[in-house]
Amino acid sequence: MLLRIRSRDGLERVQVGGPHVSISQLNALIESQLQIPIHNQTLSTDRNLLLAKTPADLLRFTDMSDPSRPLSSLNLSHGSVVFLYYQGERTVRGGAPVCPAGSFGRKMTMDDLIAKQTRITRQESPHCDSVSFDRDSANAFQRYVNETLAFAVKRCGFMYGTVSEEGRVEVDFIYEPPQQGMEDDLILLRDPEEEKLVDAIAAGLGRKRVGFIFTQTIMQDKKDYNFSNKEVLQAAELHAESGLKEWVTVVVKLEANEDGDADVHFEAFQMSDMCVKLFKEGWFVTEFGEDDDPKLSKMKKEVVVGGKDVKEVDNDFFLVVVKIIDHQVHNS
Repeated sequence: MLLRIRSRDGLERVQVGGPHVSISQLNALIESQLQIPIHNQTLSTDRNLLLAKTPADLLRFTDMSDPSRPLSSLNLSHGSVVFLYYQGERTVRGGAPVCPAGSFGRKMTMDDLIAKQTRITRQESPHCDSVSFDRDSANAFQRYVNETLAFAVKRCGFMYGTVSEEGRVEVDFIYEPPQQGMEDDLILLRDPEEEKLVDAIAAGLGRKRVGFIFTQTIMQDKKDYNFSNKEVLQAAELHAESGLKEWVTVVVKLEANEDGDADVHFEAFQMSDMCVKLFKEGWFVTEFGEDDDPKLSKMKKEVVVGGKDVKEVDNDFFLVVVKIIDHQVHNS
């Protein structure tokens, strides 16, 4: 049986005899395989152990303090993660000695922890309170992709409007840049000069770029996802580029209703802070194969999702729902 041991030095593996092994036997195996003396070890299934900074902090982690307790009683099995805190320095196999800073082990900052363990969780609250659409602009966009294109190819646009002090985004018009629409992908042929012109016109009207809107085709198999992996990449790139914390991404799709007819739906999201951060730092795999699952984003390095180390993340973890309302622009 293989256990994964996560410490300040990263993720390592220890071979154990099975779930019947006791904690004291695990301590001995860690000593022999990872060169960490038993008396320096504190073990726990609680990841917060890695944030301990004083001896008193360690006393809170008691789930693995009984040396006779079997691993099976902690529901530890092949591939499970155990968190390890230790004092002093050690020589990591194949590497140089690891020297901690400070008088008690190594002082872990959140940046240190993230560097060793990037965890992806759902972001509960958006930075945008809500998004409001001018009805005429929204109808013009959806009518074209519905009645002219029949949702057979993708279209997209940049949304322009205002952001209130409360974080409410009001979209007054949509600009569609040059693009190639495809059945399952979208390529923006961006014209920087034209975009600057549109930005300047918007600024003259007291408006600015506040979000991105795109359509999904009827050929996409969207039963298991809101955004495909390619759509996540596109949305994350534009969100990161905007520098606007209230930036909104809106998807327009055609879905069957209870009567069997098709309805056009607008759904608004923000890309999570973690998603934008990972995109900026180059964590996302940007090339896809035909057999790749569209509802999963592939990562270049392992991240932690639900306590497991993975390289594929459900796209929904990167989406934060934003409520939609509408408004009418009155031109004087």
